[in-house]
Amino acid sequence: MGITKSEIFTTEQNQLAALAKTFGHPARLTILQHLFSIKDCVCGDLVEEIGLAQATISQHLTVLKNVGLIKGSVAGTRVCYCIDTEKWCEMKHIMNAFLNQDVNSNDCC
Repeated sequence: MGITKSEIFTTEQNQLAALAKTFGHPARLTILQHLFSIKDCVCGDLVEEIGLAQATISQHLTVLKNVGLIKGSVAGTRVCYCIDTEKWCEMKHIMNAFLNQDVNSNDCC
């Protein structure tokens, strides 16, 4: 497998790519939508809510946590997850800056 050479890209380009990859799986989108809909932390009921195996849910939660969109806290023997609102706002800023670029209207192609 090739090397990505992420060091030749800007921090924002690397962040945008990581976010795009994270949003590239419907299970992760479903987890985020669920967390937004309940407006609270979730502790373990994602398996029943989403219908995937616990191991699969855990993998997706790890990806979401690693990119910083969710945060977790230990409550006894369980880990509770919720949206990291500060990181979510940062992500929106990065995504909006990219998506709000003006399109060249020269009909070049």
